[in-house]
Amino acid sequence: MAELGWKPDILGSGYSRAVLDLGTDPDGEGTVEAVLVRREPRPEGQPPAEDSGAVLYVHGFADYFFQTELADFFAARGLRFYALDLRKCGRARKPGHTAHYASDLVLYDDELDRALAVVTAAHPGKPVTVVAHSTGGLIVPLWLNRRRLAGNPAGNVVAVVLNSPWLELQVSNALRGPATQLLRVVSKVRPFLVLNLPDGVYGRTLHVSGTGEWEYDVGLKPLAGFPVTVGWLNAIRRAQTRLHRGIETGAPTLVLRSAKSAPGTEANDCADLVLDTAQIAQWESSLGSEVTDAPIKDARHDVFLSIPESRASAYDALGDWLDRQQPLGAERRVVGPSARRKLPADQ
Repeated sequence: MAELGWKPDILGSGYSRAVLDLGTDPDGEGTVEAVLVRREPRPEGQPPAEDSGAVLYVHGFADYFFQTELADFFAARGLRFYALDLRKCGRARKPGHTAHYASDLVLYDDELDRALAVVTAAHPGKPVTVVAHSTGGLIVPLWLNRRRLAGNPAGNVVAVVLNSPWLELQVSNALRGPATQLLRVVSKVRPFLVLNLPDGVYGRTLHVSGTGEWEYDVGLKPLAGFPVTVGWLNAIRRAQTRLHRGIETGAPTLVLRSAKSAPGTEANDCADLVLDTAQIAQWESSLGSEVTDAPIKDARHDVFLSIPESRASAYDALGDWLDRQQPLGAERRVVGPSARRKLPADQ
């Protein structure tokens, strides 16, 4: 594998990034790339930290990696941290790109495969935990399932952590079927058509310019999100439908989510304002044979950006779950029917 040219990242000291050139965009928007970000393993002049494995993080829609507290959490456990900004997202978006657009989520397999190869080469023989948020929580399990079905399972991936994965379209049962069919038809002729959806309030609960405590680049993560296109949403629906038939990631999976949701309502610091958490609970058993459900009291959509008390609960749940997994490097074999565990919401 060619040596990557790591350069300083926008996060500043302690972070670097490398570009993964993906060539010509299959969706006709020029050339595309992904950007892999890494947390440097040691401060300047200090010896390297213990290398117990690595983490690969994948963001959601209208998002990019900036959650350095999450990286610090894993680093404290001896895990080297990497994050991938997908094509047309965050650091990887170029002029002329429709933000976050992909006509098929299968397209992301390219950068995911390459990012995993980079991480594996940097940490040979070490286990990898894949962490994904929201739309990333839909993309990653399907990618791992496709690798397994193709006879090329990501054997070094020993754990999957999904933070509020987007597993279902949040409309009524009566409307979901007709909406799905309409998306299929319109996406064939006008895939870049922008849907007229109301602006969300979620971003204003996060950013320091509103009521939140987080500072990030609102050009990469707009407070009201990016426009939603027909072709992209059709790709989401096709992926969700495939997941509903049942998949297997090949690794134990933790699903972190808020214990309650309030999508479309006024700003609320203590609920998921983006997804219906009951739908997450309904469909998470489709993710594989070993799934643990961890509802977090008063958590936001990104549980690691929640108010301090809920954020601490999320990290506690994550740490406890990681501690219960098989010893690092031990062989795992997926067998038997789906086993779904539930952690208490007040954990």
